[in-house]
Amino acid sequence: MTSQTQTALYIVTGSSRGMGEAIARQLLAPGHLVIGIARKRSAALQELALAQGLALEQWELDLNQPLAAAQHLQAWLQAQDPARFSEATLINNAGVVATPGPVDEASLEELSNALRVGLEACLLLSSAFLRATAHLGAARRILNISSGLGRRAMAGSASYCAAKAGMDNLSRAMALDEAAKPAGARIVSLAPGIIDTDMQVALRSGDPAKFPDVAVFANFKASGLLMSPEQAAAKVLTMLQREDFGSQVLADVREA
Repeated sequence: MTSQTQTALYIVTGSSRGMGEAIARQLLAPGHLVIGIARKRSAALQELALAQGLALEQWELDLNQPLAAAQHLQAWLQAQDPARFSEATLINNAGVVATPGPVDEASLEELSNALRVGLEACLLLSSAFLRATAHLGAARRILNISSGLGRRAMAGSASYCAAKAGMDNLSRAMALDEAAKPAGARIVSLAPGIIDTDMQVALRSGDPAKFPDVAVFANFKASGLLMSPEQAAAKVLTMLQREDFGSQVLADVREA
């Protein structure tokens, strides 16, 4: 197999809606294989891929069960011909916002789900990806979709802040490990800006008595400060394609 017939692999979690779906859509192109991981398939993505003859797989996996999802990814990657892919990228985009409010007013199940999807899945999928693609050396990237709330705390959003802060420091530690290898993967944890998604709906619909910043998020919408998922995805992918990707592990699209 020659390099001309090799494929660029992109794996995107949370690909059934919002920015994850927009990222997967914008990655669909000749010479690319896009794998979306989400609880449900995106009919729009499937229709686009079929109409244009582009390579797409959608794995219906619940990231609330991150070990099973990571094992599935690792087994699939290890079953591929080592020469199939010219490069490989994992985009950990999936995240969950618990009902805004203090942790003692959220169910234990809801809090557990937020950390499993937002942080444990990122850790386990990254481990599986790095292990199974080691032969590709530096032609590997991990892009973790973080948030400004991983870098500053906000009342009423402890589980989301914890997941994103954990993602940031996980990314920094993994980057140190990869830098010690002869051809390690490049890793970035990126805050993508303020996006008009279901998360924003949940935040601006919160109970002000439990979530003091509800008015701030309502104002984002009222003032037209929210990017569309498509706009945000384009900015994220611009960052991904930069030649210096990985030189700064903690990044923000607003500072690029």
